[in-house]
Amino acid sequence: MPAPPPSLAAAPAGEGVRTHYLVILAISLCHMINDVMQSLLAAIYPLLQAEFALSFAQIGLMTFAFMGTASVLQPLIGMATDRRPVPQSLAVGMGATLVGLVFLAVGTSYGWLLAGAALIGIGSAIFHPEASRVARTAAGGRFGTAQSLFQVGGNTGSALGPLLAAFIVVPLGRVAVGAFALLALAGMTILTAVGRWHEGRRRAAAARPAPPSPVVLPRRRVLLAIAILAFLVFSKNVYTASISSYYIFFLIDRFEMSTQGAQLMLFLFLGAAALGVALGGVLGDRFGARGVIWFSILGVLPFTLMLPHAPLAWTGVLTVVIGFVLASAFPAIVVFAQELVPGRVGMIAGLFFGFAFGTGGIAAALLGVLADARGIAHVYHLCAFLPALGLLTVFLPRLDR
Repeated sequence: MPAPPPSLAAAPAGEGVRTHYLVILAISLCHMINDVMQSLLAAIYPLLQAEFALSFAQIGLMTFAFMGTASVLQPLIGMATDRRPVPQSLAVGMGATLVGLVFLAVGTSYGWLLAGAALIGIGSAIFHPEASRVARTAAGGRFGTAQSLFQVGGNTGSALGPLLAAFIVVPLGRVAVGAFALLALAGMTILTAVGRWHEGRRRAAAARPAPPSPVVLPRRRVLLAIAILAFLVFSKNVYTASISSYYIFFLIDRFEMSTQGAQLMLFLFLGAAALGVALGGVLGDRFGARGVIWFSILGVLPFTLMLPHAPLAWTGVLTVVIGFVLASAFPAIVVFAQELVPGRVGMIAGLFFGFAFGTGGIAAALLGVLADARGIAHVYHLCAFLPALGLLTVFLPRLDR
């Protein structure tokens, strides 16, 4: 691997607190690469369905294999790296994603496809806790902004996946998925440099006097707040899973759209989500994470209720609004939780990213069974009510007090 550029070299111990935007952008770029691979999996479901004669339940099981491995492993990896950080694990995680892509490209049976999906999940489980820690280390106090910039890379990747599938994989066939392994290799190179920077910062911080312990809330209040945040993530990610896994099929069924046209509509949702993530943390730094969570989760409810009944043109508009508003919550939720439990950055990042993956994976599997039994439109009528759980935000503590 090449040596890191001078700009990623470890800062001296006496350097003042400042935001290291180059490091945040580097980790955001790798988050984009990681999530391109993830969204590519969902975007090629119609192609895999046609080639392997998959049912909706089998498609849901693939999503569960991907999201389930990420869900179980992420909090465990986060807790382990809180005790003993391993900055070079970032490159290892991207390597697992690379192998998963190869399995998806050349696999000859459904078992290979499941293994490829699971390896992509393992790569994400390794990547997210340590990458979130790097973003917070580089934040210089702008924790919401850093978390937004980090996450917007992931959302941009999620938006690009269906677009790349529509214009590269669909015309060229499944084997074209293997070409994206080159992106993963580039990500491994960047993450090696970022890992060296983070190791230097960690050693410099260890040489300085320990900062005073922050004031924390009572344990029961913290556990209640974490549980509420988990319910909010549940509502957000079950709805997002209904879009990422089945929105293409919903559009084809309801409006008789082509696969490429439906993939472009999915791109609208995911692109709007990327913009929502970009602004969510910045607004959280300015107005408080709690207010952003109110606006994002509960504020999207009228639009999700309208979506199953809207004509095609309004479906596109509602797709953009829902993607933007709903996605703005997650950076605020992660920062809010990290403030509740100081010193457990990796564990909290792993817990919430992992819970997001897990709820999304379980939801995808169950919604696939529901779609087989009741029809794809019924899924969206049911999921439309999920943002009502945003009312739980009233029970979150006001940390600014």
